[in-house]
Amino acid sequence: MKLTQRKYHILLFLFITATLALNLGQGYSFWDVPSSILLVSRWASMALLVGYAILKKSLTTWILISMVLGAEFGHDMPSVAIHLNLFSKIFLNMVKTIIAPLLFATLVVGIAGHSSLKQVGRMGWKSIIYFEVVSTIALFIGLLAINISKAGVGVVIPAAINQTGIPVVKGQTFEEIILHIFPENIAKAIYEGQVLQIVVFSIIFGIAVAMLKDQHRNRMVHFAESLSETMFKFTNLVMYMAPVAVFAAIAYSVGHMGLSILGNLIQLLFTLYIALIVLLLVVFLPVALFMKIPVRNFIRAVSEPATIAFATTSSESALPIAMETMEKFGVPRKIVAFVMPTGYSFNLDGTTLYLSLATIFVAQVAGIELSFDRQLLIVFTLMLTSKGVAGVPRASLVILLGTAASFGLPTWPIFIILGIDELMDMARTAVNVVGNCLATAVVARWEGEFDENAAKNFNRKIPE
Repeated sequence: MKLTQRKYHILLFLFITATLALNLGQGYSFWDVPSSILLVSRWASMALLVGYAILKKSLTTWILISMVLGAEFGHDMPSVAIHLNLFSKIFLNMVKTIIAPLLFATLVVGIAGHSSLKQVGRMGWKSIIYFEVVSTIALFIGLLAINISKAGVGVVIPAAINQTGIPVVKGQTFEEIILHIFPENIAKAIYEGQVLQIVVFSIIFGIAVAMLKDQHRNRMVHFAESLSETMFKFTNLVMYMAPVAVFAAIAYSVGHMGLSILGNLIQLLFTLYIALIVLLLVVFLPVALFMKIPVRNFIRAVSEPATIAFATTSSESALPIAMETMEKFGVPRKIVAFVMPTGYSFNLDGTTLYLSLATIFVAQVAGIELSFDRQLLIVFTLMLTSKGVAGVPRASLVILLGTAASFGLPTWPIFIILGIDELMDMARTAVNVVGNCLATAVVARWEGEFDENAAKNFNRKIPE
């Protein structure tokens, strides 16, 4: 009898349900099953999931299943899993090589090739307004969530806290923040992964190209177009490694920290996740509906870059595929090229929400009462200091330390957060990516250039 896809789905569902019941029953001592049988049942489920991924032929499906496989591998073979981080690091390094040339090429084409300088300025102020409104709402959601849950109140502080893992960071002045936006050396900015500095250089370069005579401008625009197309193909090649990198990243995390990482920090973790869900449902969803963006297909479009960001805890790892995906979703390349990289510095909604939540958590753990006006001052300070955060793992920790130092808060409670920072970083990074993808669609609709047909017919497959 031929096994159809529908029958395979039913078999997969029944087998995984039985496996979960068997293992959970053992965990709660409902029955006593040999560990070898439990192990075989789990890996048989993993094999069925791999078969499902083969049937689907979808990169997103492979990435999601790789996360499950990585968690299982890290749980069953932690001694091996802790050495697998090499593969995720290779993937991140390869992605980082894409960022600078891709941003440079797409921005130059967007500014000098297909749009007037007037439109660039119009997209700029529209983007900044959208970024500031949404990120400010995110800050207040984080502030409200931590004041309701009071996750830091009553935390039992260990007698001796090892602070060696906490870097010493001094608070940045306003002048330093502004100065950091502009590159002193473009090669240095590329080497350090300073996305905002690369964007500023590329925008000025694009404006300069647009001011050239046709003979020279056309040559530069054609070069930038060819470079852009090459980097998108380069991205497709690198994305074949994404499932392996995600598997390695999750296996390493579980093998290194264990499944029981939450401990007494579960309340803080739940507070962040619930606050991020509120941001998605109360802010992102109404914005998408109001701007008439097809929600179901948008979710399908962002699922792959968001999953990569979630597993690798790096917004940068998802940037190339997010830009390519949103272009296929119906957002013109010139808008994607301008809005998304700019949003990586000005529109980190998940990170800004986390920063306001974590700063108040630090005060609660230390037993410091912060008045409402003091909390508002912290929020408005974070509106500035959270800008220009690189899309790399745990960069927000540096901002958190700087904010604590600026407001006279002790830094040792931050050590308590470090134990689950990776789990928190996964969620906030994924929300950052979703927020920036939405921002490109919003600006495209605002500009009257959103492609309805492309959005309605979107279907992401494995890159060819």
